Amino acid sequence: MYISEELKANCIAIDKKINECLYFIYMVAMKTNCSLLLVDLIVWFLLLGNVLSNDYTTFKKLVLPPSVTGPESAVFDRGGEGPYVAVADGRILKWQGPTTGFLDFAFTSPNRLCYFVSCFQPQLSLSVSTTKNICDGTNDLKLGPICGRPVALSFNYKTSDLYITDAFFGLLVVGFNGGLATQLSGGYKYLSGIDVESYTGNVYLTDASLTYGIRDMTKPGFKPDSTGRLLKYDPRTQRVTVLLTGLSGVGGPSVSSDRKYVLVPEYMNNQIQRHWLQGPKKDTNEVFLTDCGSPKNIKRAANDGEFWVAVEKLVQQSPVSSEPHGLRVNGSATVLQTVPLPQFLNMAHNVVQESNDALYVGSSHSDFVGVYTN
Repeated sequence: MYISEELKANCIAIDKKINECLYFIYMVAMKTNCSLLLVDLIVWFLLLGNVLSNDYTTFKKLVLPPSVTGPESAVFDRGGEGPYVAVADGRILKWQGPTTGFLDFAFTSPNRLCYFVSCFQPQLSLSVSTTKNICDGTNDLKLGPICGRPVALSFNYKTSDLYITDAFFGLLVVGFNGGLATQLSGGYKYLSGIDVESYTGNVYLTDASLTYGIRDMTKPGFKPDSTGRLLKYDPRTQRVTVLLTGLSGVGGPSVSSDRKYVLVPEYMNNQIQRHWLQGPKKDTNEVFLTDCGSPKNIKRAANDGEFWVAVEKLVQQSPVSSEPHGLRVNGSATVLQTVPLPQFLNMAHNVVQESNDALYVGSSHSDFVGVYTN
């Protein structure tokens, strides 16, 4: 069997096509009775080239405005602009390039409209003049009911609407022009993650707990429970459906590119679950991946059928020490690539988002978005 150097080069250079290349080689080999040993060598050659060409060793920072922290989510719109990040003071910011940096795009709390007006907040037992000076730059969770705290973002690429989960205001959406987001569903303790399936418009979100909120997590002796849920919001009926219960430390979900299932990370249980949306296993759940560390959020990768998972890997029991990584996995639960993220050591990184051959990493404790390139 003859395989041209051009085909080999294309398979290595064009990461998005590697699965098609491998399948093509396999089919040619079977039709020509090529030895399985030769096929194995070719496959390993291509996979090695793919990994070596994507080691993500170059690092830079997209620095947030002064005093702003906590970019827990980083997403890009359908035109490739961004990242858009959710930050601790209640805003969604948009990256406008190195000259301009991050600028305001949207916000989740209607109280931010009360500029120069005294707005009474009974839950805080005080009267606050909710100006930008009070909210912008804060990371005080006591101000969360006033300023908001967006946690996760996801675009509907058909409509350009940006969907948001906020720790205090629930599920919201804002149009492509930004501004005040509209609340779609509320009454939750702490919505922790979101993913929009753009073909149907369905929104998949995770509810961290039925008993504790984001402010409880900072209290001494706090222990997560197992009341987390996977939910689906249907924008046509405006109804929320419970898909999965009993989750512990649940993070951001991700729908597969073929829309057949959704992956759900459980940080406390060190595993990822799969909930089937279509096919013979529809409406059933199974453990997808274990022993991968503690997964926080999952995002679709550039390659169809693949995902990036933000994980913490335990490296020492006493005292407890862990290292941040990004894992690229496929739909067969095979870990294809592990990328160390040393710049986020002890920062509790929350998301690894791929865009334009780069990995964008956000953390609830950082004042920047990390960008890893080759």
